[in-house]
Amino acid sequence: MTTNRRNFLKAATFAGAGAMTGSLITGCSTEQPVSNLATILESTRKSHAQKFNMSGYAAPAIPVVRVGFIGLGDRGSEAVKRLSFIDGVEITAICDLRKAAVDGSQKYLQSTGRPAAREFSGDDTIWKKLAELPDLDLIYIVTPWIWHTPMAVYAMENGKHVCCEVPIARTVEEAWQLVETSEKTKKHCMMLENCCYDFFELLTLNMARQGMFGDIIHGEGAYIHNLLEMNFRKPVDSQQTDDAYTNMWRLRENATRNGNVYPTHGLGPICQALNINRGDKMEHLSSVSTGDFSMGAKEKELLSDDQFYAEWKDSKFRGNLNTSIIKTALGKTIMVQHDTSSTQPYSRIHLVKGTKGMVCKYPIEHIALGESWADESAMKELYEKYTPEIVKRVGEMAKKVGGHGGMDFIMDWRTIDCLRNGLPLDQNVYDGALWSSIAPLSEWSVANNSQSIVVPDFTGGSWKTNKPHDINLEAGGNTKVLELKEAGTII
Repeated sequence: MTTNRRNFLKAATFAGAGAMTGSLITGCSTEQPVSNLATILESTRKSHAQKFNMSGYAAPAIPVVRVGFIGLGDRGSEAVKRLSFIDGVEITAICDLRKAAVDGSQKYLQSTGRPAAREFSGDDTIWKKLAELPDLDLIYIVTPWIWHTPMAVYAMENGKHVCCEVPIARTVEEAWQLVETSEKTKKHCMMLENCCYDFFELLTLNMARQGMFGDIIHGEGAYIHNLLEMNFRKPVDSQQTDDAYTNMWRLRENATRNGNVYPTHGLGPICQALNINRGDKMEHLSSVSTGDFSMGAKEKELLSDDQFYAEWKDSKFRGNLNTSIIKTALGKTIMVQHDTSSTQPYSRIHLVKGTKGMVCKYPIEHIALGESWADESAMKELYEKYTPEIVKRVGEMAKKVGGHGGMDFIMDWRTIDCLRNGLPLDQNVYDGALWSSIAPLSEWSVANNSQSIVVPDFTGGSWKTNKPHDINLEAGGNTKVLELKEAGTII
């Protein structure tokens, strides 16, 4: 990595974006000063010399995938359960700072008749011991954001494929670290963007692939989800019992970063519909945030009764609503929004607009082919005709197993099936790096009066020839799903 490019990567991260007071991992903080726009634009012209193209890469098949989990909170413990329903999976090792969390997953494994996993807990570096195990194929990371890149990089360097919760990187420099490590080690590094596997998103992606909307010209995505109370929920004991976000990590993110800090849920499905990194690429971004009208007030309200919240007394909380606009190389546009601190119905928007039709998911699923929305009968016909094979194969079982209505299970099943059959993963390191990088790039734009910033090309130019991923199971699809017997057990 050249000195000029590394300086750009550091400068592209808004001041405080990596600052995590009370971080549980030493050396993960990446606080950098804001640089001027001219320096950023000059540095973004630096190209990435791709060592190996991970888009479309098929690693050697792994008939039985041995998995180690790092992080067993709400999301991690549920991931352990979901993968226990997939044939060809061995849950080999589990890790969490809290022994109680490890015990909970062990108890679940015992209830399914699976052998006990090796345990790792007790300090903030114990996860490295898990990553170093010689008999693991895949490490599944479900931890606070600040840990994602260090853990993923270390896992790949130790010969493991990686699946990591969103966002997979918090800074542009971290995104490049992931790309360069994946290319160097030829290990898959997949961000677990589950919303790409939701039923309506897969339906409309299949329709877009078949040209039903004509040329796609615009997409909109969002993460609109009121998490204000959860952000401020404090632990009740040293084991973080009943704590939505261990060590208040999500509140720390909101107190130190102003931009779209969580873009990937809305952005991922839109990028797939527009073939970003596979025929098109993002070119530049501009972002604007409102002021904060709720988080600071909530902190003052809580502080009046509880000194626990004094740590956030002088915080400059991010603006409630962020809106970022992106232009692509082929002249298309993307709008992505973020708001987790206002009272509103949940929405990821998911709007895809083409020259012959469009779709919009929230508040209700709509599809228009032409100038009018399809009625109930027409919608049913579209589902019957365009539901992709992946949903037909495991969709009903996914609804039973669960995970955000089933999309989490479809994602897990598909990932394991690809690894077992030696197929390319649907989401590669370039996707995770790009989608995650929108957070720091939006922070820089907000801090510079919404000026435009160039979006790095993590593919090193291979976006021009990379092919869209397979959603109709043209290969693979033979991994069995274990039948449900009753809650908590399998047969």
